[in-house]
Formats: sequence, C-alpha cells, structure tokens
Amino acid sequence: MKILKDEGGQAAILLASFLALAALGFMALAIDVGYFFHEKRMAQSAADAAAIAATEEYTSGNSGNMQSVANAMAKLNGFDTTLAKNPATVQINTPPQYGTYATSSNYVEVIVSRPVPTLLLGAFNPNRNTMTVAARAVSGGGQSAPTCICLEAPSGMGLNMSNDAQLSASQCGVTVDSSSSNAVGVVGSASINALSLGTVSTNWDNSSNVNNSGTISSTTKVVTGVAACSPTIAAPVLPAGTTCYANPVQGYIASNNYTGVYTLPVAGETATSGTICYTSMNTSDAASVTFSPGYTYYIQGAFTTGGGAPVTASNSTFYVGGTVDIANGVTANLSAPTVSGVPQTLFYVAGSTVTIEGGSNSNFSGLIYAPNAAVTLDNGTGTTTNMDFVAQSLTMAGGAALNSYASTNLGTLNTSVAKLAE
Repeated sequence: MKILKDEGGQAAILLASFLALAALGFMALAIDVGYFFHEKRMAQSAADAAAIAATEEYTSGNSGNMQSVANAMAKLNGFDTTLAKNPATVQINTPPQYGTYATSSNYVEVIVSRPVPTLLLGAFNPNRNTMTVAARAVSGGGQSAPTCICLEAPSGMGLNMSNDAQLSASQCGVTVDSSSSNAVGVVGSASINALSLGTVSTNWDNSSNVNNSGTISSTTKVVTGVAACSPTIAAPVLPAGTTCYANPVQGYIASNNYTGVYTLPVAGETATSGTICYTSMNTSDAASVTFSPGYTYYIQGAFTTGGGAPVTASNSTFYVGGTVDIANGVTANLSAPTVSGVPQTLFYVAGSTVTIEGGSNSNFSGLIYAPNAAVTLDNGTGTTTNMDFVAQSLTMAGGAALNSYASTNLGTLNTSVAKLAE
C-alpha cells in the first residue's frame, strides 16, 4: 500500500522561518543604524569642542598644547583616546585639508573618530562587528571681537559688578584699560556673559576678583595684557546763533494748564538745524516730560530727573555738559536714533558722573559716550538697558541688567576669538 506524504506544512514552516530571520535582520539594521546616528551626533559634539579648544591654543601662540586640549575636550564628550579597546583618534590639521578654509592658516581642522561595536549586525555579517564613526569640525581664529564696552580708567577697578548685576554681551567684547590686578571685580551673584573680556593688566587674577558666587561665563574669552581702547565719538556741535533757553520745566504753572505735563520744545522755543539748547535740564517738578523725537538736545549743564516724573524720548540724542542723574523711581524710556537697526549715541556726556537708577518698566537704548565719567547702573530688574558704554569706569549693582549690542564705531578688541566655521 502506498502512503502519500503531504509536504504543504513543511513549506509553511520554512516560509515562517525565513520571514522571522528577515524580520530580525531588519530589526538589527534599525537598531544599529539608530545607534550609529547617536554615536555620530556625539562625535560631532566632540569634534566641535576639540576644534574650539585647539584654536584657542593656536591663536594664543600655544600650538604645542593643541593636541592635549583637543584630546581632553573629545574625552569630555565621550571620545577617549586612552582606552585600551576601541580608542578614539583625534586628528588635527592646520590648515584644514579640505573645504572652504583649506590652506587658511587661521583655521584649525579636527577629525574625531573611533570604532563602534555593532549590536546585532555582526551576528549576520562577521565583517560588521564594528563600524567607524567620524566627525569633522573647523574652527576659525584671528577673529576680533567688536567692542561694546570700553572702560578707560588707567588704574583701579574699571568694572565693578555686585549684588546680582548681570552683563550680557554675547556678541561683543568688554575692554578694561586698568593696569591694576583688581581691574575687574565680579561678586555677590553678579555675572558676565560676553564674547570676550580683555584687560590691560597682565596680573589680573579672576580667582581672587571673581568670588562670592560671582561668575564669568565659561564661553567668555578672557585675555590679559591687551591694548587700551580709546574710541572717539564726535560731540554734537551747537550751531552758530542757537538760543540756549533756561530749564523750561517749572512744575504746575498756568502755561501748561497746571497739569505739570511738558512736551519739549515748549511753545516759543526754536530749534536751529534740529538742535534745541538748554542751559540745564531738571524734570523733578513735572508730572511728566516728553522730548519730541528727532532732535538733538544740547544741555550745557547737568541733566537731572527726579520726583517720580516719567521721562520719554525716542530717536533723540543728548549732549550733556555736566553730570547725568536719572533718579530711582523715575520711569525713563529713552532711545537713540538708529542706523540699519543699530542704536547710535543716546548721551554724549562731558561731565564726571553718570547715574542711571530708573524705575519700573524703564527702557534705555543707545550708546553712552562719557569718556571722563564714572558710570553707575543700579536700576533693578524692572529696567531694560540695551546700551554700550565708553566711560572711565562702570559700576553695576542692585540687580542691574545690561544688554550690550556692539556699536559699529567703537572699534574692536584686539584678541582672537575661536568660532566654529564648518
């Protein structure tokens, strides 16, 4: 008797086995590819950090330290060159071997790589037990930081920050001309975040002058022994034949209907070539004072606010022959003319002191050019100051927050700042 064999079930088993293996293969590919891309991102972070660190050494004349600092930064980002198994490699090329900046001696190329064990692909293909992951970064040196704060006192503490003061100048440089060892002080939870901080002093020691929770951002390039900064801004000129009026703010009088509300220039005052001249300016007796936009206000003496009277000026420039005192509690909204969106000079001050305290919701925008003055910002967290400064010294306290933007006419800080280029 002949027994017939049904082989249909065997085919189904074989097909199921094949599909299962294929599914495992695709799963292995997906897992390993995802892992590889994760490693690739880590490699890029390591290359970026190593390139910046190597460039800092290169532009500072310490090319012998480039490899060690690059290795250290790569290790901090997970790529260790000292491992016994699958160590990373960090290759430095100056100038870069290829790309936009090839042959340029101001740029440093770093290539970071290491073998990465596969999770599953090796089980299917013995030649895929490891894959090599690599990343490249190019960092540029010799790039000067545009200046936004220039403090010209030749000695003593040129920049004094305390009591939660915050200085943000992430796109520009701060230069302190003082040759003293205490040229910069940052204490009491104050902080500096600038593209660069340079001092003429060669013996300034931030370990003794930055303390009590004071901080300088780790991204800030700190350089000692730089050249002094001394930008020159032309003072507004009083046109010939201009009449200079006495302070028009007299408080609550009949001429302003007893309201104490002033808009300058007041009736009867005449501008010459866009300039209004006053012998002095004190707004303390007013309810509010608005300076009409578009004028240059030439004040021969002091400029003083007080009494809580709000002060407003937009698209305006002030020349002040004496001191400037914007008192605590006064809401001041003052902004300079702009060129291509960049604020220009707000105050040109010939006097010896500038004090800006301000009140809630105060806003200041523009350059304070006061090369003979000690400037104090003590304005609290309710005031926004988008300002650059040229002064003898700058003291910040009371939660003062300064945002600097780099005026185009203040020159550059003569130090190289490393930036990623590719």
